[in-house]
Amino acid sequence: MTSGDAEHASAEQLLGTVGVSTREVSAAESRTASRLWWDADADDYQNEHGDFLGLSDFVWCPERLREAEAGLLGEVAGARVLEVGCGSASCARWLRLQGAEVVAMDISAGMLRHAADGNSAGGVEVPLVQASADVLPFATESFDVACSAFGGVPFVADSGAVMHEVARVLRPGGRWVFSVTHPMRWIFPDDPGPEGLTAIQSYFDRSPYVEIDESDRATYVEHHRTLGDYVRQLNAAGLRLVDLVEPEWPEDLTAIWGQWSPLRGRLFPGTSIFSCVLEPST
Repeated sequence: MTSGDAEHASAEQLLGTVGVSTREVSAAESRTASRLWWDADADDYQNEHGDFLGLSDFVWCPERLREAEAGLLGEVAGARVLEVGCGSASCARWLRLQGAEVVAMDISAGMLRHAADGNSAGGVEVPLVQASADVLPFATESFDVACSAFGGVPFVADSGAVMHEVARVLRPGGRWVFSVTHPMRWIFPDDPGPEGLTAIQSYFDRSPYVEIDESDRATYVEHHRTLGDYVRQLNAAGLRLVDLVEPEWPEDLTAIWGQWSPLRGRLFPGTSIFSCVLEPST
């Protein structure tokens, strides 16, 4: 979900955003930009999307696919689960209510503040950790399941590092399921209307989307990978892709979420959900 929506204007003002660049961005600069952006945008994001996401609910994507119906994580009761890029941690609280032992992590203190508020409001206690998705502060083989619903994967400079880190902290046979904006959306402008139906750039252009301030400091960064890039990164980390879910737009869903809309959703996919298993080492 890129930041070109009117709802993000206050974060851009707070951070002094003046323009857009496609220059390369290092891992450290990506982390700093993400922390600054989501701290600045946390309140607006929660005000805009909190009702859709719920207090203790697991929604995979704007197409409204819920884990309760999809069952992509399998049986979670008794499992130790890590949510990567948890935001307000509504997914983590839902998992806790299903009997999982959950840890929720996010790079943004602002988002974790909303997560703590949600814990109190929902009466569900989930441990919260501030960290980046490409440098997980957890012991090797300490989780049975890892998940991310539009979490940290697109915001790190090297998503392959995320896959390796997740594989490291998973136990053999553990599951890793994550959702991201469907890579083909990169071709089109972030417009939910007719202008969002015309391709404006190459699917194979992997230049990051970077918003900058007057000193050329990155204030928002999002990285593009193709479907093939993700598959190769998963394989390199020892993760076997068992399913690639592309949720269809529900007929009764009329809401617009940023670039997601009924117009676009009925023509091409908006979300990719990668369901993977860590292969036991031989």
